[in-house]
Amino acid sequence: MSDAATPPVRPPSGAKFVTPEGTRAVMDGLRPSELTQVPDVGSKPAWLRVRLPTGAKYQEVAEIVRTHRLSTVCAESKCPNIAECWGRGTATLMLMGSVCTRACKFCSVNTGNPHGWLDANEPASVADAVALMGLRYVVLTSVDRDDLPDLGAGHYARCIRAIHERTPETAVEALTPDFQGRHDLVAQVLDAGLATYAQNLETVRRLTHPVRDARAGYEQTLDVLRFAKSHAPQTVVKTSLMLGLGERDDEIEEAFVDLRAANVDVVTLGQYMRPTKNHLPVARFVTPDEFARYREIALGMGFLEVVSGPLVRSSYRAERVLEGNNVGLEPTLAAIRESATASLRC
Repeated sequence: MSDAATPPVRPPSGAKFVTPEGTRAVMDGLRPSELTQVPDVGSKPAWLRVRLPTGAKYQEVAEIVRTHRLSTVCAESKCPNIAECWGRGTATLMLMGSVCTRACKFCSVNTGNPHGWLDANEPASVADAVALMGLRYVVLTSVDRDDLPDLGAGHYARCIRAIHERTPETAVEALTPDFQGRHDLVAQVLDAGLATYAQNLETVRRLTHPVRDARAGYEQTLDVLRFAKSHAPQTVVKTSLMLGLGERDDEIEEAFVDLRAANVDVVTLGQYMRPTKNHLPVARFVTPDEFARYREIALGMGFLEVVSGPLVRSSYRAERVLEGNNVGLEPTLAAIRESATASLRC
């Protein structure tokens, strides 16, 4: 077999490596530290076990992603729903490469400084991929690009406009960086034409640091979300919280109050799962019934929808978020509860 046919060896988590574009980065975002020695609270419960990726549609999406040299948050963040979503022909596309300038302790995206590198062909490639997948709704997200003068907002907007030009019927959701809280940059993305704008709060106020990079902030994200709704009132504004990092119920409710005060429309709630041993350990596994309870509390505060469940991620079934039925998760969660009950009986 020739060297050209041999797949590249993936560096181990935490190792330094150089990307094909010449960026020096850390694989999976974090190097080994004292966190590496801290175990999770326990073994993964049955309701968090998912099937391995397989099937013709999964392979078709994987091939489109590969041939168009796209990054997806599905793969980069080790999302547990990749088999379901790619099997349905949907994917969340990650813009501006696979190296982030930040190093959040929950995220497995590679960390480094791309020193201004951008793929000028990406807007066209993204638009082509959306057309090939036949998407009526697409979620775009990106790495943080603190190395760029406009933090990547202009490139983000160009990708959105390219999709609209190629497939005008496709609705676009943007899950963006915080753009360092700069309203002018958030406005650039909103003005490109969005159905939904998202920026993730990620966790409760007390745990924001060390969960998030020091350049991120609880109040900064709230301000971005508040501005987004005031600048584009017709756009659905959305955010996400991970549970299982050590937050208390009163802190979760405080976050709900703060998000409603910022006029956020939709919240998604999911279980934090440790992507590698170098990341924060899981402090608790939240049960399906607890997720249901948190959903009811938040709905009672006036959110349009609260998508809540162990495997929920911010872009999970995003096109269905306004159906008002927890994106159709109830039959799945009912089966999970029954399975868990049966396991306890055994």
